[in-house]
Amino acid sequence: MDLSKRESDPQAVRKAVIASAIGNCIEWFDFGVFSAGVMTMIIGSVFFPGGEDGATLRSFALIAAAFLARPFGGLFFGPMGDKLGRKRVLATTILLMSGSTFMIGVLPGYDEIGMLAPLALLAVRLVQGFSTGGEYGGAATMIAEYAPTKRRGFFGSFLELGTLSGYIMGSGLVLTMDLLLSDETMHGWGWRIPFLIALPLGLVGLYVRTRIEDTPTFQHMEAEGKKSQSPLKDTLAHYWRVILMLMGIVFLLNVADYTLLTFMPSYLVDYLDMDAETSQFITIGVQAAMITVIVPLGALSDRIGRKPLLVTAAVGYVLLAWPAFALMQTDHPLGVAGGYAIIGGLLVLILAVIAATFPAMFPTRVRYGAFAIGYNISTSLFGGTAAVLIGSLIDVTGSNYIPAFYIMLAALVALVPILKLRETAGVPIEVAGEKQAPEPAGSGAG
Repeated sequence: MDLSKRESDPQAVRKAVIASAIGNCIEWFDFGVFSAGVMTMIIGSVFFPGGEDGATLRSFALIAAAFLARPFGGLFFGPMGDKLGRKRVLATTILLMSGSTFMIGVLPGYDEIGMLAPLALLAVRLVQGFSTGGEYGGAATMIAEYAPTKRRGFFGSFLELGTLSGYIMGSGLVLTMDLLLSDETMHGWGWRIPFLIALPLGLVGLYVRTRIEDTPTFQHMEAEGKKSQSPLKDTLAHYWRVILMLMGIVFLLNVADYTLLTFMPSYLVDYLDMDAETSQFITIGVQAAMITVIVPLGALSDRIGRKPLLVTAAVGYVLLAWPAFALMQTDHPLGVAGGYAIIGGLLVLILAVIAATFPAMFPTRVRYGAFAIGYNISTSLFGGTAAVLIGSLIDVTGSNYIPAFYIMLAALVALVPILKLRETAGVPIEVAGEKQAPEPAGSGAG
């Protein structure tokens, strides 16, 4: 496979970007639905005993539980993607992901089957987490290995454009239904509709993914007989230090990302006494603003590098997280929106470059697996737990500034690996991982 074809076939690159981003869109469509203020209350009350008392925290606990399965999905699907190819694995993950989201829409509630209801919901969420564990690393790898070297940041930013678009679609649908349907209808059957929509979205994504070839980089490696015979063993033996660096950066990404996208809508309602509709309007508005700048920021990183944007975000969170949450304590929606926008504005600096940065940290033969393992362990520890941990700490301490303090801590931790990271903008993906983490002699790579 001539790698130069990747540079001269923009149609193939566009197909790969669409095929990759659509999976992220479906994943975050689910998060947008699940974390909408009204939906967290409904899910917690429909599937658990106790009605609406503590319903929000029960829903956040379900989100955290699903993340327990993500590292196992990364361990399973990641090395498989390095051995069998990116395309095959990504076709499997999108089908599992959309199918399990659809299942939430058909599950009976606590009033129908008692304690089997939360157990069934937990099982479905674990399948979601397992499949998602193999999704993001493969999708980012697919784009990075298809994109032209000098435009990897530009094309990589579309993966997170899928994140923000999916979130807006999910939360926007819930908001629309909440405005159009009565409370009785919404609690009775209306809440199921967004989850049911996930299946046709997934089938579209599956079709798109089966219509593309595997990445030129993977095919070239395969043709030259350089595939690792034991990707998981090679990953853990030789790249654990780089995986730890990745986890440190993902710590900040996840704390900021999941605080903003899964916790904040309920935070505005439960702790700042804002009505659910205004909360959703602010959330969707900030996400829409992030969409308008994420691709230009990705393109900017192709010119100035990824590190300047990552450093700016981390330092910005250290300095501005507390003032941002101070703004949110005002009673005026503009103050709340301003504080929210600061957190979102710094987050988009990270989102714009991670799909170009993280795959370039590892060589082709272990890229999918190493990325998936490190990313999902960190996400499981710090992303899925963010909402329930922050909510519980606010309840215990009575301080509405807990989210700011947690983001500041994550930013300080992430600064260390960010500053140690070697710049790979402009470096071909085939050699970027070798530059980042040269493999010791006698690795056993095939």
